[in-house]
Amino acid sequence: MNKEELYEEIDNTQSITQKYLGLSLSKFFLLLGTVLVLGVYLGILLYGTNSLEVLFGLNDYEDYLHSEIHRLKDENAELQREYFELKEISAQ
Repeated sequence: MNKEELYEEIDNTQSITQKYLGLSLSKFFLLLGTVLVLGVYLGILLYGTNSLEVLFGLNDYEDYLHSEIHRLKDENAELQREYFELKEISAQ
């Protein structure tokens, strides 16, 4: 086979997407749109206002608040003990 015969065998009616991807143009755009929509959706899930980052931040803040509660309870117990000691001394 020579070059001319090879060129004749190439079907020029196929679109670029059919030649390289094996998809019709409409299926290619449908697939492209689906990928873009899923990408935007995942981006919103990961970085939006109701995202995993916000959830993890709130969990960290909750842990901080629990530790602050325990610290303040201990401080309150110490201050109450000191108050009652002073009250007992002043009553005498």
